Amino acid sequence: MAKRKSKARIVQSSGNVFADLRLPNAEEKQTKVRLAVAINQIIQERTVSQAMAARRLKVNQPKVSALLNYRLEGFSVERLMNFLTALDRDIEIVIREKQDPRKAGRILVTAA
Repeated sequence: MAKRKSKARIVQSSGNVFADLRLPNAEEKQTKVRLAVAINQIIQERTVSQAMAARRLKVNQPKVSALLNYRLEGFSVERLMNFLTALDRDIEIVIREKQDPRKAGRILVTAA
């Protein structure tokens, strides 16, 4: 007897994996991850130890370890932005009318 092939259904991403997975606070989670990616790239580019990064960010080394491993539960968006300014980055927040009136407003973080 031949096996029946099941066809996988492909669904286009919304651009936010957390929303696609229907997780609560999806926009905030995505914002935190994008900020953390920027922070982690800066730390890696500077090739500093976690202890040195901790001193620069004014946190303890376990917090830097959590950040580098994307365990972001204990970090607010504001705190992550403060880390970026401590790492000599400017943050610019632009508020504008949404593009598509049928969709909800969104938060977009882009590292330049």
